[in-house]
Amino acid sequence: MEFDFAAILLALTVLFGVVWGLDRLFLYKRRKARLDAAGAEYADPVAVDWARSLFPVLLVVLLLRSFVAEPFRIPSGSMMPTLDVGDFILVNKFAYGLRLPVFNNKIVSLGEPKRGDVVVFRFPGYLCRDGDKLVRSGDMSCNDPHAPVPLQNWIKRVIGLPGDTIEVHGADLLVNGKPVAADEIGPYEGNPGRSVDQTMLQMGATVWNEHLPREDGRMVNHLTARMPDYNTPQSIPNDKVPSKVPPGCYLVMGDNRNDSLDSRWWGCMPERNLAGKAFLIWMSWKGWGTGGVAFSRIGTVVH
Repeated sequence: MEFDFAAILLALTVLFGVVWGLDRLFLYKRRKARLDAAGAEYADPVAVDWARSLFPVLLVVLLLRSFVAEPFRIPSGSMMPTLDVGDFILVNKFAYGLRLPVFNNKIVSLGEPKRGDVVVFRFPGYLCRDGDKLVRSGDMSCNDPHAPVPLQNWIKRVIGLPGDTIEVHGADLLVNGKPVAADEIGPYEGNPGRSVDQTMLQMGATVWNEHLPREDGRMVNHLTARMPDYNTPQSIPNDKVPSKVPPGCYLVMGDNRNDSLDSRWWGCMPERNLAGKAFLIWMSWKGWGTGGVAFSRIGTVVH
């Protein structure tokens, strides 16, 4: 069952605001006058009292989540070792412009993603062929090209900007014809009691420091994981994903390069799907008996 917290929060805020506002406009004065005439102590009806109390609280939460920062939890290992399963992150909601809650329409432009940014976005759907055209579907197998796309927030790293030419062949990444350098750090070290770590240890995962070039010539140095024995990822270009990134779109990939369902499979991420830029780990929970709270990760800036 899909759970869109932002939509529920917006609906409750509007509901409580309407209840409270309509009561104050049309019912409050007559009710107060009637109670005063009867010598009774004034009290709002229960529904109005709840609306009056909760509306400002929900409004503040809605504004903070929509325009300042929103918390997200990392559910999978696709961004390891940068982000671990159980990390709770904060996402800057105004890094790329202010957007209306739920509808995600940009109302103020404040910037665009840069190569190397870690971004949260609404999953656009899998690319499927419907006759002679490509459509977005919620069915990974593409047996049903018109399956609705689930309302899910995903997190990946921006690899290609609009107009870039990107090539990916196994572990080799080329940006605008130039190979992206990476230095091997060593074998991945994890807790064999956790399933995600167990898989990486069994598959001989190694950790690399990748030097991803930004458009201004600087490098974004970040960690990636490779485990070629686990999975052979799609190359770019392929039959659905071209080398050149189209306008208004970004190519994104997970740092766990052999265990990430990303643009190599489902194409570019439209700019309109952006939710914000990840910038801080504020809590990290590795599970009962497998690490508990990872205090060393709390306060880590996301690069």
